[in-house]
Amino acid sequence: MAFTEKDFYAGHFNPKDYLDTYYTFSSAKEHENGFLIFYLKNLHQAFILDDIKGDTLIDIGSGPTIYQFLSACESFGEIIATDYCEQNWEEMQRWLRKEPGAFDWSPVVKYVCELEGNREKWEEKEEKVRRAIKQILKCDVTQPSPLGPVSLPPADCLLSSLCLESACKDLPTFRSALKNISSLVKPGGHLVLCSILEETYYKVGQQPFSCLYLERASVEEALKGAGFAVKWLNETKINLPLSVTDAKAVCVAVAQKCQN
Repeated sequence: MAFTEKDFYAGHFNPKDYLDTYYTFSSAKEHENGFLIFYLKNLHQAFILDDIKGDTLIDIGSGPTIYQFLSACESFGEIIATDYCEQNWEEMQRWLRKEPGAFDWSPVVKYVCELEGNREKWEEKEEKVRRAIKQILKCDVTQPSPLGPVSLPPADCLLSSLCLESACKDLPTFRSALKNISSLVKPGGHLVLCSILEETYYKVGQQPFSCLYLERASVEEALKGAGFAVKWLNETKINLPLSVTDAKAVCVAVAQKCQN
């Protein structure tokens, strides 16, 4: 399908439909939750088992989700969320403020607490995430300064999940977006990248959005081209209905920004 421009996202992306479609977590939807379980396990690997840690983490293209922070909040005291669409900031704020109608992340939180060996601590985990998120900023990964006029000290870690493949119309744009965001992390710092592979579209409600078709090799090459050394990359096949997406696989890469 034709590339979905960012202003179309701003006008038509419905965060509630997105969350209901992809993040409703239940045993009845186990195969549909496969991509999310894979991400949660690999984020646990990166932040808990591999001990990637520091003071500040910047999340690029947070959308309306918080699952990506559940392991990271154990390793970083300050998390800065970012997104292009204001409706996504507002949806995240609803959860942060515990407002009525906020998405219920508790099944996902309990799953991550189980990975960490303490399912009973899920309410404490939610509060830890709320305390850790210090700011939500506007971000445009296609710009050389993705955060616009906002100037931040280089972060210890960048995290990005399901953002770049939606924001970039072709591989050269994807490569330059990775270079753009690399300016936000200090040399020796890490990038944890959750990507979707072999996808051309996904639907939010009845609204289709384009996705850049990526293969594992193109992700690895783009990371290296942006000045990162790939430490590991895990990939798995997924099976979601074509009524929702044509994605074939997902991957998580952990890379370190080269010192020079």
